[in-house]
Amino acid sequence: MLYQVHQRYMDAVAPVNSWMQQMQALCSKSWSPLNYTFAGKTIAATAEVIERCTGVYARPEFDIEYANIDGNKIAIKEEIVIAKPYCNLLHFKRNGQYEHPKVLLIAPMSGHYSTLLRGTVEHFIDDHEVYITDWINARDVPLSEGDFSFDDYVSYLIEFSEFLAGDFHIIAVCQPTVPTVVAAAVMAQNNETFQPKSMSLLGGPIDTRVSPTEVNEYAISKELEWFENNVICTVPDKYAGAGQKVYPGFIQLTGFLSMNLDTHINKHFTFFGDLVKGDGDSAENHRKFYNEYLAVMDMPAQFYLDTIRHVFIEHQLPKGEIMYRGKSVNTKLVKEVALLTIEGENDDITGAGQTRAAHDILSGIPKSKKQHHTQPEVGHYGVFNGRRFREEIGPKIKGFIASYQ
Repeated sequence: MLYQVHQRYMDAVAPVNSWMQQMQALCSKSWSPLNYTFAGKTIAATAEVIERCTGVYARPEFDIEYANIDGNKIAIKEEIVIAKPYCNLLHFKRNGQYEHPKVLLIAPMSGHYSTLLRGTVEHFIDDHEVYITDWINARDVPLSEGDFSFDDYVSYLIEFSEFLAGDFHIIAVCQPTVPTVVAAAVMAQNNETFQPKSMSLLGGPIDTRVSPTEVNEYAISKELEWFENNVICTVPDKYAGAGQKVYPGFIQLTGFLSMNLDTHINKHFTFFGDLVKGDGDSAENHRKFYNEYLAVMDMPAQFYLDTIRHVFIEHQLPKGEIMYRGKSVNTKLVKEVALLTIEGENDDITGAGQTRAAHDILSGIPKSKKQHHTQPEVGHYGVFNGRRFREEIGPKIKGFIASYQ
């Protein structure tokens, strides 16, 4: 019922949202006298804030049009090279042929769309052939496609690895670090020829027993049945995935916002002030950030519950108890894949040491092929985006990849 109540609320405020858009347009047109008065600017700013607070945010676009290669602007075309019910393997195809390493960016299926890694893609696009897992909103997946589990996630990664034929490097960000390690172990157990050359694991919950954060504590504070009974919903009839069981994006967004509610409120007050005084650049930066931040997707219920159980409650990976398709997974058999782990000093989502734990779990990899880096003065999102990523973390990953190319 919760999803249905939410949908009815959104339907109810839709006319208000439309009215606010019209009010904003009326006050902002060059021919409108209100556009030149303080009162008009205040009305327009109020209307935009209300409109943004009652809006529905669709999946943003990557909008990466060019790569800069040898001083030349090279056109980029997004192409889906593998289409799966819950994920597309997206290739940022650059015009021309280049002898650059192939990189598979594994984006989280944890609420936000893969476009959250836009900055990560942009950093690598000039000198790497970039692919990314572009997860699909579960509410848009027809019920006939079945559910999607943790094992299905691992299977997708193995299939994508086979497509890339082993001549590639993985960069997994946050939540997918765990299924990435499992996929690498399964491929090693099966002696597959298409194992990646390296894995870079960024800010991931490999072992959440280490330095547990508020997020980790919340996940273990309740029985698995509580999550199933209280946050799992059924997709309403108006969507293609009607009848699907999901962990809804709007519940996830509530959790995201509540972690730093005062900050978000203050940012919206600042945005209002910027609109009134005509600071267009600051207002546009606010729009871009929240267009991304407020665009959330529903997660498949089975995958969400599997992740809670495997990663946060039972700690199956660090305990050596993780399974795939009913068979035990031996992480010690991974020997040929180089390993880089990266953590943020101020990460309040994935605590210090949680990602580094992969070094002990993947004990079959020689120490000479392992590296770890803790980035000072960055939080969770700074591990894969922002100035510190561009100037320090990104170049470190590129250097690591080059060592095993």
